[in-house]
Formats: sequence, C-alpha cells, structure tokens
Amino acid sequence: MHQLDVKNAFLHGALTETVYCSQPAGFVDPAPSDRHLLQRIITSLQQEFAVKDLGVLHHFLGVIVEPRPSGLLLHHRQYTLDILERARMTDCNPCSTPVDTQAKLSEDVGTPIADPTAYRNLAGAMQYLTFTRPDITYAVQQVCLHMHDPRKPHLTALKHLLRYLRGTI
Repeated sequence: MHQLDVKNAFLHGALTETVYCSQPAGFVDPAPSDRHLLQRIITSLQQEFAVKDLGVLHHFLGVIVEPRPSGLLLHHRQYTLDILERARMTDCNPCSTPVDTQAKLSEDVGTPIADPTAYRNLAGAMQYLTFTRPDITYAVQQVCLHMHDPRKPHLTALKHLLRYLRGTI
C-alpha cells in the first residue's frame, strides 16, 4: 500500500473513467503490480495535480494501518493510550465489558460533575475511536447522550468504558 496526498484533485479534476476501489471480479493480471508501474502512475498524477508522495501507508487520519496476511489491520492503539493518559487512567484496573450491565443511565439522576468540559472532551475523543472499535459504539453513544448535562452516574459510565479500553488496547 502506498500513500499519496493529492491536493485539490476532487475540486479541479473531471473524472470520466471507471474507478475501482477493489479489483473487479474476474480481472487477473499479475504483471502490472511493480515499482516501475507505481512510479509511472505517481509521475502521471504529478503532471495533473500537486501530489505529495507519502510513501508506504502506515497511518491515515490517526488510524494505524498494519499489513497482515489476511488483509489490513486498522487500529487506534496510540490514540487509545492518549485518551487514557488524558483521563489519568493509564494504570486503572481493566474491566471485561464496555458498559455496566446492571446500571441504567437517566438524564437527571445524580449531581452534576465538576468539570463537564473534560467529560465532553473524553466522550468526543471516544466517538472517533468507534471507527476502529465497533465494540464500544453503544457505550460511547450512551455517554454522549448526556454531554449537555453530565452527572456523576454518567461519569461513572465513562470511566467504566475507559477501564474497558485499558483492558482491550
């Protein structure tokens, strides 16, 4: 996988060709995949657009890309560690589920928390994490429902989710 930054390609380029995001079924041609062909394509793109060659794809918008025999593994490991550090929970005890299965979050139960901005920042950061962690989608949605007026039970749910992330990095 190779990464290019093509500036303004979609603003100025008229695309009339069919573009495939994956190889079309039945198409087999092992000969074009080589470094010379890649360089020719990059050179051709550079003649039409301002292109920055970023080399082998390692990360994209904070998502780490690791090649595996079965495909690509996309993850936010470092991003998750940064969230835990921001919450001062890098050494917390992990838990095995993203939500407390016994608790129900209500809108107006509990006292308001002292720092709602920190709550909102952490909840928002976890929303981005759901791109590579579908297992936390429901839990993140539940804590985000209360960003307008976070209370102690909501903060407890948020910390529970952080403990789950700690155990599943």
